[in-house]
Amino acid sequence: MNYLRRRLSDSTFISNLPNGYMTDLQRPDPAQPPPPATAERKPQQSQSSGAGFFSSITNVVKQTAASAGLVEQTTVTTPKKFKILLVIDEPQQEWAKLFRGKKVHRDYDIKVEQAEFSEINVIAHSNGSCNVDMQVLRNGTRVARSFKPDFVLIRQHAFSMTQNEDFRNMIIGLQYGGIPSINSLESIYNLCDKPWAFAQLISTYRKLGAEKFPLIEQTFYPNYKEMVTMPTFPVVVKIGHAHSGVGKVKVDNHSKFQDIVSVVALTQTYTTTEPLIDSKYDIRIQKIGSDYKAYMRTSISGNWKSNTGSAMLEQVAMTDRYKLWVDTCSEIFGGLDICAVKAIHGKDAKDYITEVVGSSMSLVGEHQAEDRQLITDMVIAKMNQAVGRTPAGSSNRPTTMQPSQVWCSRLHTPLYGNMIRSLLQSPRPAPKSSPKASAKDSSQRPTSTTQQPHPQSASQAKPRPGGQDAQQPLPPLAQPAQACTTKTAQLSTSGPTRVPGSSTGLSPTPSLTNAFGLKETSFFRTASEDVAKAETIHNLRKSFAGLAL
Repeated sequence: MNYLRRRLSDSTFISNLPNGYMTDLQRPDPAQPPPPATAERKPQQSQSSGAGFFSSITNVVKQTAASAGLVEQTTVTTPKKFKILLVIDEPQQEWAKLFRGKKVHRDYDIKVEQAEFSEINVIAHSNGSCNVDMQVLRNGTRVARSFKPDFVLIRQHAFSMTQNEDFRNMIIGLQYGGIPSINSLESIYNLCDKPWAFAQLISTYRKLGAEKFPLIEQTFYPNYKEMVTMPTFPVVVKIGHAHSGVGKVKVDNHSKFQDIVSVVALTQTYTTTEPLIDSKYDIRIQKIGSDYKAYMRTSISGNWKSNTGSAMLEQVAMTDRYKLWVDTCSEIFGGLDICAVKAIHGKDAKDYITEVVGSSMSLVGEHQAEDRQLITDMVIAKMNQAVGRTPAGSSNRPTTMQPSQVWCSRLHTPLYGNMIRSLLQSPRPAPKSSPKASAKDSSQRPTSTTQQPHPQSASQAKPRPGGQDAQQPLPPLAQPAQACTTKTAQLSTSGPTRVPGSSTGLSPTPSLTNAFGLKETSFFRTASEDVAKAETIHNLRKSFAGLAL
């Protein structure tokens, strides 16, 4: 008992308790009433203060049993009503404004976390958890966050020729964590290498033919050593996974081609060559969901790269021919929700399809705001399909413990382990009570419906000479869960214990079934749940009152 008093009076122990535990001990002491006029009220005042102390202990035991799942507990939780959308894009476009006020499943807000590939890191586990660490610079202040995205929108190239801009490992991490996205992470990874994507276009060309799908001729070299065959000049040499005209060189003759071979040797990458088309204009057909747009770009500066220098861009009519191109290309790599097909219309009046791009495609023309809104609506629709109704950051792991595990884990804690040992080991005299009250209590006590004791445990429960039964040592705390459960069942069904020196010969120690108020949902069962609840507080107070004597 002295251990409990020292432990509960420790300020460090009280401060480390969870919110709501032993709140009456943490409040300041109320003002003391004036001393009583007669000496007869002193025992009553001492008894009331002691009852308040043991009432706190009772509340601790009840709250602990409820949190452990030993008794039924009704908890009202308010989950965080939002889903996290990770947008990988440049900071010029603020996607959070477009998703403001939008909801998923009509109940969850959309929290946008936007960053570039260079500002994030991904850690994923095989159990499905995926954490993104983000460090961004906003208005001169570096902001660091860590979160689990529910959905990803990628609007940036994951693989570039620029040094330290190979972010395919981030795509792998997101795929490892099973994060849904637009476009699919598989397609984004496959589109990182343009020759790999061009190989898919070759398969389409062979199915549809040159008339329906006019793909440009191209030659692939895995490294500089294989660049010995001479193409027909002039040609365009594309070094590596070129984007936006970077890494494209026009070669007019054999000597310049040999110079390019030496450059490729330094880059240690693959190359492709294709004939130089004397273009009249470039064609761009984009598809965002079910929306189609076609654009024509004409070079004004006369540069053979129509996407560099001065050029005029205008929207043109969407033809069935263009629609066939973009619909066919949107089916590669399992499907592209956002894609664009690029082609060249030559002065020979022929079309030449050059490449296909995915969700990282740039938006052009006068309808960029409309295109962003289309992407926003598509993301919300996809999130409603792919994202569940669980709160953000919630875990799907089961957290319910079996009764035996809960009981044994509670026995191993210093506070409750010693308290229960004191209840079961220490002999205590029976409190004085009137015969009428004893009869009333016995008549209202419900009949136990617990399981029958094991024969061995029943023999151990028989009284022995000299009160040895009450002095039997408990098993060590470090026992398996099954052993703890068995011993608990034995103690709860073995009946009252005789204590030498008491008037009745019986100890008022209640069984563990009544002490913790276990319901039918656990492995102990009582006939009346309501009566068992009321008797729980009564028995615990009697037990702790016996300790104070």
